[in-house]
Amino acid sequence: MRKFLQHITTILTVSAIVLAGTAEGSQERAVAADTARVVKAADATITQSAVSPEGSRSQRSFFSSFKSFFPFKPNSVANEKLLSSVKVFPNPIVDQISLSYRLDKQSSVSIKVMDALGNEVMTLLNQELDAGPQSHVFDTNNKLTNGFYFIRVSAGTETVVKRISVL
Repeated sequence: MRKFLQHITTILTVSAIVLAGTAEGSQERAVAADTARVVKAADATITQSAVSPEGSRSQRSFFSSFKSFFPFKPNSVANEKLLSSVKVFPNPIVDQISLSYRLDKQSSVSIKVMDALGNEVMTLLNQELDAGPQSHVFDTNNKLTNGFYFIRVSAGTETVVKRISVL
């Protein structure tokens, strides 16, 4: 079993080196950077070969050389959040709900109060808003009895839920 694992390790290592060599010559850059890290104190010439023109050291991981090899690419637009920094204050609330959040682009925003079972108790906001920081203050006018509720903020396909207490 040990020999089998050694063979698998050897095959994976050789495959990785071959793949790295075919991915835009990244093998030479990765080897130079790794060599520079190991021999930094002993040989200044190798260190200089891994330094970028700006003078900062090149920080590359082993897996970064495979970026161009894989057919899928992370979609930066899909990774960006449309709705961020959602804050509900004060908590617990008495007669007012203050809400702040950030929209990364113009979108339709819905803010609702839900009870513990997920039933909609009241709609605080349902409109199209511009991008940027948003801040709202809503009067509850004693429409909420004492207990726990959830504020559901939805923008586009994203939803953020915050728990509040009503006194």
